[in-house]
Amino acid sequence: MPPLATMTFYTGLVTSTMIVMSSHHWLAVWAGLELNTLAITPIISSPKHPRATEAATKYFLTQAVASALLLFSSTMNAWQTGQWDTTQLNNKYACTTMTIALSMKLGAAPFHFWLPEVLQGSTMQTSLLILTWQKIAPITLLYTTAHHLPPQMMLTMGILSTMVGGLGGLNQTQLRKMLAYSSISNLGWTISAMTLAPNIAMLNITIYILLSTPTLLLLSTTSTKTLKDTTSMWTTKPTASTLLTLLLLSTGGLPPFTGFLPKLLIMNELLTQNLALLGTLMAMTSLINLMYYLRIAYLTSMTTPPTIITTTMKWRLKQHQPSTLIATLTTISLLTTPMAPAITI
Repeated sequence: MPPLATMTFYTGLVTSTMIVMSSHHWLAVWAGLELNTLAITPIISSPKHPRATEAATKYFLTQAVASALLLFSSTMNAWQTGQWDTTQLNNKYACTTMTIALSMKLGAAPFHFWLPEVLQGSTMQTSLLILTWQKIAPITLLYTTAHHLPPQMMLTMGILSTMVGGLGGLNQTQLRKMLAYSSISNLGWTISAMTLAPNIAMLNITIYILLSTPTLLLLSTTSTKTLKDTTSMWTTKPTASTLLTLLLLSTGGLPPFTGFLPKLLIMNELLTQNLALLGTLMAMTSLINLMYYLRIAYLTSMTTPPTIITTTMKWRLKQHQPSTLIATLTTISLLTTPMAPAITI
């Protein structure tokens, strides 16, 4: 892709998200989401490969349907209440439709079908965009309308997302699909917390973005795409292998890493609201998530394949130098738990 076109698309991506975050009118929000979709679609399809074109088509169609549902929901609400303000979503049918639209935008179950396929057809850098930056606009809308959306529906989608995210990643060998199901599981925790304590939900998604960014950057740096690649990762990049293991365990919510903090706060909120059964089910599905993270950790750091000396000089297309950004984000992602008292006040 030409540098000017790349700059244009990335500028549109940033601008559209800012429009959605700063708008109070549903038509402006819809326009921002459409601009966002139009900016990311060429980025997904930029590799000249049929798989990338298929991923871009699936992403575009899903996001277009979600945007149409959002516009229909806001129009229905304006018809009944005379308000286009994003904080005045009072019609119950509009609230239900809006919940479906935002869950499709995010990739939460049962509307998760597009996310693993799109990530599998994208590059690691594009996958990073989809899993982090692309979630900011829908999560902002979810936070804005949290007190109007139906709580029973949100909690049902939350537990369903954690179950799909846990079980769906068990039989995967492609790391991008495993990270997609990990994202679905994390969205389950976020959506469940959004109805009870929106601030904790925002903390959860922020920490997830902090964890996903260095993880995908490490996978991109080491050209690791499958479980088979992780078995030889130790012989070429031992430091990156160790850091990847720790990041995945943190994403799974293993104490004392940073990923355990939001899950602890959400569990505490669920128990406070007398939703002990829901909290127990979510914790159990989170353990399933942790199981396939442990499988990657086992293959990456605890096993050494039968090798010869030349394996340590494994050929790579590019020789990447250690990144200060990866080092900084990894440190934050692993060692933020001691700051919990300051965060939760």
